[in-house]
Amino acid sequence: MTESIPGSAAATPADVARARGGIELSLPVPLLALWRVTDGLMTDAGVTVYSAGCIGERNATYEVAQYAPGFVLIGDGSGGRGFLLRAEDGCPVVYSSDLGDLGPEDFEVESEDFASWIESLCPGRFC
Repeated sequence: MTESIPGSAAATPADVARARGGIELSLPVPLLALWRVTDGLMTDAGVTVYSAGCIGERNATYEVAQYAPGFVLIGDGSGGRGFLLRAEDGCPVVYSSDLGDLGPEDFEVESEDFASWIESLCPGRFC
């Protein structure tokens, strides 16, 4: 995930700084790596990975800090399912959960590796 994507702008340092100010936790390292390539994405299947500009609002709306402490909501599936990463230690595991029930005990492992998950959403787009 280090190559620039034609037609897709990376998040600027100012965008990332604003995102950091909107989240009470550290931003997940795998998400920061994606933002260096593209500032969020939306797939044809409706999966969205949030941009730096909206991640704070999405986490506040779903009260993630209250219901899933230690996690950051990084996207959704356009059908009531959210995708989360742990905020600490660069853990690449992507979890999914119903956005109406963000209790970590009910999280499912969507992928063991964020980069592989992104590649499965957008084959051939990220190297």
